[in-house]
Amino acid sequence: MHAVRVDGIEVVYDRVGRGPPLVLVHGAMTDARLWRAQIADLSDEFTVVAWDEPGSGRSSDVPSSFVLADYAHCLAAVVEGAGLGPAHVVGLGWGGTVVLEFYRHHAGLVRTLVLADTYAGWKGSLPAAEVRARVEGAERMLDVPEENFAPTMPGLFAGQPPAEAVRMLSLMSADTRRRSMRTELTIMAEADQRELLPRIVVPTLLVWGELDMRSPVEQVARPFLAAIPQATLVVLPGTGHLSNVEAPEAFNRTVREFCRSRS
Repeated sequence: MHAVRVDGIEVVYDRVGRGPPLVLVHGAMTDARLWRAQIADLSDEFTVVAWDEPGSGRSSDVPSSFVLADYAHCLAAVVEGAGLGPAHVVGLGWGGTVVLEFYRHHAGLVRTLVLADTYAGWKGSLPAAEVRARVEGAERMLDVPEENFAPTMPGLFAGQPPAEAVRMLSLMSADTRRRSMRTELTIMAEADQRELLPRIVVPTLLVWGELDMRSPVEQVARPFLAAIPQATLVVLPGTGHLSNVEAPEAFNRTVREFCRSRS
């Protein structure tokens, strides 16, 4: 376990392996444990770094004033603190939105981008009615009494999730902090990064679950592919939103081949 401090916030990360740096940025309501299959497999060829974003896992809570750029600056501190970069940077779901903002402010630390089942912010990728529905659902979940707070996110898998994945997600859900979740929700609902996509000049891999219902291929991935100049799209058959968990072998192979060819 390693850590850096950014304006009083301790950001904890795992670092495993040797080779070109590969930075993994998890989605909402999760932490570095989401990447277990990637850390175990890819650390034979890459220096794999997986953080617990501020407000999750072993990292410090976030202040109420935290904005998307603050997550990006904390991620930059991890990359710089680990003595890495430019790095291959992978973001899943909400983590992809953080990674896009990281690129906006710290492009010099990025060798390639891997964006998986993500968004250019909800406002930038989803219809307004869908954003409102998600916000309202999340607010209902956040407003329950503390003893009943057990956050869940529908539509993560295309099929029956592996038992180990269910256990892992249950543990991470139990560790979710209400204030951190509210901060993420507020930021994600208002984020619109569409203007950034055409300005990405590094090779970019888009990895999407064919049956991702939260970030649909046609609605989100295809516009990404059209907007980012050096983008390549790989769609994983029969897979949902958590493609790295539901199809780890295919996900890892795709990421490995892409990063290896650009290291």
